[in-house]
Formats: sequence, C-alpha cells, structure tokens
Amino acid sequence: MGTQGSSTPLETRVQSATDVSFDEQADIVVAGAGGTGLVAALAACEDPDISVHLYEKADKAGGNAALSTGMIPAAGTRLQQDAGIEETPADFVADVMAKNGGNADRAMVEHLCQTNIDLIHWMVDEWDITLHLVADFKYPKHSEYRMHAPDGRNGENLVAEFVERIREQPNIAFHTQRPVTGLVAEDGAVCGVLVDSITEDGELENDPTAVAAEKVILATDGFAGNTEMVTEYCDEMVDALYYGSPGNTGDGIRLGKELGGTLACMDAYQGHATVAADTETLSTYAVIMNGGIMVNSDGERFGNESAGYSKFAVSVVQQPGNIAYEIFDKSIFDSLRGEFEDFEKAIELGSYIHGETLSEIAEKLDLPVEQVNETVATYNDAVAAGEPDDTGRVDGRSVLSAPFVAAKVTGALFHTQGGLVVDKNGRVLREDGSAIENLYAGGGVAVGISGNGAGGYLSGNGLTAACGLGRLAGIDARKTL
Repeated sequence: MGTQGSSTPLETRVQSATDVSFDEQADIVVAGAGGTGLVAALAACEDPDISVHLYEKADKAGGNAALSTGMIPAAGTRLQQDAGIEETPADFVADVMAKNGGNADRAMVEHLCQTNIDLIHWMVDEWDITLHLVADFKYPKHSEYRMHAPDGRNGENLVAEFVERIREQPNIAFHTQRPVTGLVAEDGAVCGVLVDSITEDGELENDPTAVAAEKVILATDGFAGNTEMVTEYCDEMVDALYYGSPGNTGDGIRLGKELGGTLACMDAYQGHATVAADTETLSTYAVIMNGGIMVNSDGERFGNESAGYSKFAVSVVQQPGNIAYEIFDKSIFDSLRGEFEDFEKAIELGSYIHGETLSEIAEKLDLPVEQVNETVATYNDAVAAGEPDDTGRVDGRSVLSAPFVAAKVTGALFHTQGGLVVDKNGRVLREDGSAIENLYAGGGVAVGISGNGAGGYLSGNGLTAACGLGRLAGIDARKTL
C-alpha cells in the first residue's frame, strides 16, 4: 500500500488496575489530538476545577483534520440564516441517509445533525474559532450550502486555532509524542491509561507511565494506515495510495474492542479520487463539481463523477495503474484560485498542465487525441442540451471550452469510517448495549455515519462525527465526574 507517512501500529493492551501503580493523575484523559481530541479537550476543560490531559502520538496535533478542508456541515446555523438560507437539520439528515442508502444509525445521524448547530455556534461564540459559510459551490449530494469552513478552506488552519486555544487553558496539559498504549480497568470500568513516549528516532520507549483518570476519551483516529486492518476490512483499497495521517493505525479501536466494545461498519471509509499522482497533493474536488470530468488512459470517462470523491476513488483505483486524468478549463481553474490552500499548493508543485486545445492537453498526457476530443464533445453536448450525459451525470456540470487544464491523478485512501459503537454522548457500548464505564470514543475510533463501503460517505461526514462526538463526549465526561 502506498503511504503518506504511515507508521507501525502500536502494541496496545488493557491492564488490570491491581497490576498497576499509578504515576500521575488527571480527571479526564483525551487520547489523540485530531479533530475529536482537540474539541473534546476544549469541551471538557470548561470547568476550571477539572484537570484534562491531552496526549498525542505524533509530534504535533491535527491528524486527519489537518489534512482535510476543515469544513464542517451543519443545517440551521446562524451563519446560514445571515446568508438568507433557511433549512433544518432534517434536510441535512435526508442527504446523509440518502447517500449511505439508509445503512447508518438514523438516530445517531439525527442527533449529530441537530447538535452540530450548537457545535458551530459554540466554536464561533465561545472559542472564537474562525468559520465562514461556503456559498459558492456544493459538494456532491448536498442539497444546500451548509459547509462551515476555516480560512483557506484548510484543516491546518482550523487545527492551529484549536491548539492555540488549548495552549491558553491552564487546566489542560497537552503532550505530543506521548501515545496512549493501554487502558487500565477495574471490574470492567476504565480507571486510567498507559502512556508511552516516542524517542527522537521515532521509536517507542516501551516504558509507559500509568495515569489515573476518572474518564478516558479515545480519539486516536481510524486504521487506514494499518495495512493488516485495511486488508481485513477494506481490501479493495489495499493497493491505493494512503493519504492519511501516520497515526491512523487503529490503536483506539483495538483497545476498545479488547475491553469489550462492539464494532460496526468496519468496511466504511473515505477515499479521495483526485490526488495528483506525481506530487501526491490533493486536487480539490471542486474542480469536478464546477464542471470538470475524469478520463482514463484510453481517453474515456469511466463513471459518474458526481457520485462523490469517496465512491469515485474506487473507480479510479480500478483503472490501469490506479491512474486517471482530470480535464477542465481555465475558467474553472481561475474561479478556484485563492479559495483552497490545497489547490494553491498543487499549483505551486506543478500538478496541472495547460493547453490551448484539447489536442495539446492529450498530447502532453500521452492520451489518444481523437478520443479525448470526442469525450469532451459528447459531454459538452449533453450539458448544452440539459440532458444527463452518458454516465448519468446531471450535477455540477458546465460546458468546457478552451483553453484547458488537466492533471494526472490517483485514487487514495484517506480515513476509515467504521469503529466502536457509541451512544449519543460518545460512550463506548458493548454488544448487549451497556456502556463501558468511563470510556468514550469519537472520530475514527467510533463508527461514523457513512454506513458501509465508500459510497455512503457524504462530504463532511468525517468532521461532523469527529467534532460533534468530541464535544458531546467532553461535555458528558465533565458533567458526570
């Protein structure tokens, strides 16, 4: 499997409290400083008398949230209303459930779609997090403008603001290169964690510190960087480029399972259909949803691109050499300048080629000239006629005209969407529906709202569940101490 810096899965274990002598103590421990962990820590620290320890395996915070656009969808927010958009959480629920074919837990979808209104307002009003409503394009299958984005539409900027706020809180102790490698339990209830250290050489010290905790929130993300687990659960993507955080090795999932947590939707994941093949940078899917198309090495389209960047990633992976080509025009290119920092980075690294004609583009990409011209002409005719094209696509189309732009892309695996089953406060559940006392999970550790496979992923599902459950878990952990 290709990597964007995957790492060796940690050896994790659950240890009995009778075998542990605690070295440190905290009220709440948060394992992992991605979107879930950062939000959970902020929500937990709002009582100044509570001590929160936040541990991150990597040398900096962020995880997959930093690699994303940082956009959080929510329906019914003040930001929408200020833009003249009136919709309800039920509209958002309908889109999520339609995309996953009804295979996700509807009650959880409804809960997150409702509470994410409060999440957005809480982030903006209570923590001064910069978010603005994206009202110039819609990702596939979103029926309304509901993406709330950080500056630059870049997750690194969102993470940076979270970290800045966390550093300002006197009751949060934030540690990097300190992975949680174990849970400590007594009579089935969690009462602490084992925390190890990463050396300057990137090796585990194997000398864990035992930290007593009243509550533990697992936020170590999913397993997309664990080849063994990907092979077991998502084998169709095992040969795809891995474009996720190196910390996604399934640590929290394995810990929760060992303690009796039940798993669901382990075959669910988010893929990326448009990672620039030569530079391994993300080419925003706004290129496609503003009218671009994808062709294979024969110059032919191979599916309906508006199915979404996750589902369409599978189609790209199935092409020879896991290679496809984006074709769009300069008007689309120009419209996206300055909107996405990822797009600017891809431009800077030389991911795009330009040509006055399609023939020039085809020649530069070593594609069959006649077929590329015919493919684009057929697409343009359907758009001009207002009819579905040969793939059935009707969304996000525009007539492509000279001059043209193109990129050689590959399909990639970003993050997984299956994991531990949790309740509406993020508490980890056993198979019989009972909660494991004092243990919470969110983000990639917990089952998401995308159902099964890649096709159920609606843009923003990841951060909807990650930040949403992070806040809910942090609140519940704080209030139930």
